[in-house]
Amino acid sequence: MPSLSVPPPKCLQKPLVVPHRHMFGPGPSNVPPRILEAGANPVIGHMHPEIFEIMSDIKSGIQYMFQTQNKMTLAVSGTGHTAMECAIFNTVEPGDSVLAAVNGIWGSAKVNTIVAPPGGYLTNTDIEKALSKHRPALFFLAHGESSTGVLHPLDGIGQLCHKYNCLFLVDSVASIGGTPLYMDQQEMDILYTGSQKVLNAPPGTAPISFSERACQKVFNRRTKPVSFFLDLNWLANYWGCDDKPTRVYHHTGPVTAFYSLRESLAVLAEEGLENSWERHETVAEYFHAGLESMGLKLFVKEKVTRLPTVTTIVAPYGYDWKEITSYIMKTHNLEISGGLGPSVGLVLRVGLMGCNSSKANVDMVLAALRDALKHCHRSKV
Repeated sequence: MPSLSVPPPKCLQKPLVVPHRHMFGPGPSNVPPRILEAGANPVIGHMHPEIFEIMSDIKSGIQYMFQTQNKMTLAVSGTGHTAMECAIFNTVEPGDSVLAAVNGIWGSAKVNTIVAPPGGYLTNTDIEKALSKHRPALFFLAHGESSTGVLHPLDGIGQLCHKYNCLFLVDSVASIGGTPLYMDQQEMDILYTGSQKVLNAPPGTAPISFSERACQKVFNRRTKPVSFFLDLNWLANYWGCDDKPTRVYHHTGPVTAFYSLRESLAVLAEEGLENSWERHETVAEYFHAGLESMGLKLFVKEKVTRLPTVTTIVAPYGYDWKEITSYIMKTHNLEISGGLGPSVGLVLRVGLMGCNSSKANVDMVLAALRDALKHCHRSKV
């Protein structure tokens, strides 16, 4: 028998140390003790009846959060990107056209596009012209664009999509729970989010829901989806959405992540959606007023299209944004971020989501920014 050629790693002979940090970037958010404790419950089998009951609770919580009665409602094992791929892989077939609204990095794709200026949004007239021109099978829009801080209006878009026989797919990763959204009333066909922002759960589960119209497209495909892991035929059975008497093994669900997601949905239900929306809006307005009193400018000009969960601040003139974020992390143990995609070098991004959305945390961020602007180098050029 040959001897081992790779010894035990010395790094794994030391205890794991993870610092506590104020997570005030665009995500993930801090996870409160109640949700951490839920995730520490004992592991049981992913096909045990107790897990199916927890999954049923999760489905009910997602239906409440999304304001939908869709039967095809579940949580994909993975991040928001996984849910996005689940939506596209199941609804789009070879030859189908897709239209994507580009209002930041999360709206970009190698498909037909309709582009909004950085910090701006698309009007329904813009969208209808593009729908009429491209006749897509699917229209994709990010509701809360965390790269630019834009909250895109949704009213009327679902009706336009259906006028042109098109499915309406919405990314609500940065917005759900922090601002009003009504899946059924606003006629969305597919809606997804992630667990790590307003929900304050660890990353790794992604709620998603499909309308009856979307299910008609999914279950009448001419070709199989390109992904077995994300095939809705299998996922629907695993999540008990297909009314079949038995569930068949598809994959080993992340049971401890399900515990955390269920608890995070319980926290949201206890506060109430409308109370959560109001709290995030009130805290965002308090934050914006504080920034403006410091002489800082907001990247999104129109108040009604400012995302209340992630604020984009115009990078202060003469400063290196990287120095500001590094100083705040080192000195205040607090994460804020620079721009992403179209906003790189243009903005600082601050996320106050879920339990992090409070006036006390706003005061902490404002104090950190004042300190950074006082101590970081400012160019006179």
